[in-house]
Amino acid sequence: MNTSATKISKTHFFSFPFSIRKSTPSSASAKTRIGFLAWYLGALESRPIITKSISSAVIFAAADVTSQMITMTPSDSLDIIRTLRMAGYALIILGTAQHQWFNFMGRVLPKRDVVSTLKKLLLGNFVYGPVINSAFFSFNAALQGENGEEIAARLKRDLIPTMTNGLMYWPLCDFLTYKVVPVHLQPLVNSSFSYAWTIYLTYVANLKKVSD
Repeated sequence: MNTSATKISKTHFFSFPFSIRKSTPSSASAKTRIGFLAWYLGALESRPIITKSISSAVIFAAADVTSQMITMTPSDSLDIIRTLRMAGYALIILGTAQHQWFNFMGRVLPKRDVVSTLKKLLLGNFVYGPVINSAFFSFNAALQGENGEEIAARLKRDLIPTMTNGLMYWPLCDFLTYKVVPVHLQPLVNSSFSYAWTIYLTYVANLKKVSD
């Protein structure tokens, strides 16, 4: 009986730490993810505008760096000032605009049926879209030193093609956002969809002036 007890004790002694070593990393990682999510949702609740603005700025900065890496030659280096312009636009303008727009849509069209969702989609693409894209091009151009006439010429050249291309990307993204995502998370999801779009958008925004 002593021998049997000793064997059982050894078995438990060696197997228990082993199982702990296997489960601890994944458990810690899961707790970290849950902890971050809880913190982020709390920040959205307590400081919605600044949280959404910072989130948008991070996404825009990442998208611009990606855009530069796609188009740059081996001899080029990252244009940090350009990336800061993109992040600055998202921080100062886009985050607040998204917060106000999605809350407005949630109040005016609170239902999530197909008809209401399609109405939000149309308003987003033909009202919000032109305004926010005009603000984006104007903000970026002004920070590059362009005057009013140059900004107007840039808008005339770039806005309509950008909106046309957007109609091939945004309707599905907007439909999913309005149909499925809670209102307080819609700006974050919209900015996440913006990552791929912004790779293209930052490229267009940094084309040469019309007069060049």
